[in-house]
Amino acid sequence: MNEGRVSPDRSYALISRGQLARNYRAVKAAVGPDVEVLGVVKADAYGHGAVEVSRVLEAEGARWLAVSSVEEGVALRRAGVAARILVMAGFLPRERPALAEYRLTPVVHALADIAELEAPFHLKVDTGLTRLGARCGAAEILAALAAYPSAKLEGLMTHFASAADYNSLQTAHQVEAFRQLYEALRQAGRQPAVVHTSSTNAIAYPRRAAWYNMVRPGHALYGYVSPARGEAPHKVLDVKPVLTWKAKILAVKEVPEGTLIGYGATFRAPRPMRLGVLALGYGDGLPHRLSNKGRVIAGGKLVPIVGTVSMDLTTIDLTAAPVLAPGDEVTILGEEGEARQDAQQIARQAGTISYAVLCGISPRVRRVYVE
Repeated sequence: MNEGRVSPDRSYALISRGQLARNYRAVKAAVGPDVEVLGVVKADAYGHGAVEVSRVLEAEGARWLAVSSVEEGVALRRAGVAARILVMAGFLPRERPALAEYRLTPVVHALADIAELEAPFHLKVDTGLTRLGARCGAAEILAALAAYPSAKLEGLMTHFASAADYNSLQTAHQVEAFRQLYEALRQAGRQPAVVHTSSTNAIAYPRRAAWYNMVRPGHALYGYVSPARGEAPHKVLDVKPVLTWKAKILAVKEVPEGTLIGYGATFRAPRPMRLGVLALGYGDGLPHRLSNKGRVIAGGKLVPIVGTVSMDLTTIDLTAAPVLAPGDEVTILGEEGEARQDAQQIARQAGTISYAVLCGISPRVRRVYVE
């Protein structure tokens, strides 16, 4: 990933095109040649940069990409992305013309929305997540399609609520509910060309009966799979993080025992300490909840965050890394020598999820693309 390169930025993220491509190939190998792999690039590709990620995936042969909104899809088209783009989180009435203009494929979540819809669409059915998705049976879908004969039902999909949880039968129930609906439509002569239900966890802990002819990896493309709960099948995906996050040391200072550190005086030095002040804070996406409990990698060692994470600055204990000086770099996400830290580890420290850590990296952290 060429992590040794030095950037002039206060804080920056190195993003490996090569590792992204390898992760995509790992998904392709896991599901086999008969299953299409749609790359999920919503939320700016989970903070990795949707345009550049889309270009890498297209170069790897991806024919489908997924975004959250019409706005995200339009941005990719304007950047020259040619793959099919699925808009998964709905569209507003005023956005209908853009679907056709920019050749975007909408996901429909209510049968009434297919009226006057010119573009081919995918119908999402709610099988148990109870979020977006039509709560309906095959008879209602068939009636709606009969009422709007120009409607172009291209795809059928659902979304699992707890695919990595093998202590629960929820996903098994969702798989069966979807199967019954799909079979009823197929027997009635309405077989969509594209059928998809599985994202990263249902691929990694293989729920093969739910793969159909397309899968929707997101988190796996960026190098992450959620830990399974219960007696899960053997994981079939081996992926690695694509993003490394670094920040500069702005200042170093020696303080005596008893010194109060940071907003609210939440930390008192238990001994003489050597402190480093980082050009990084919650304004850059470092979770505020890492105050006094998070860590960064400095000089190849995991060192603690001391005091409160503020908007632009964070203080760390550099006592164990005495050679570091202002202008040197530390690693928030990534590895130095034997020390490693990924988004799942940070998420556990902050009481959140790895998706939120990655998506939370601020735009003011410049993305630097490397091979």
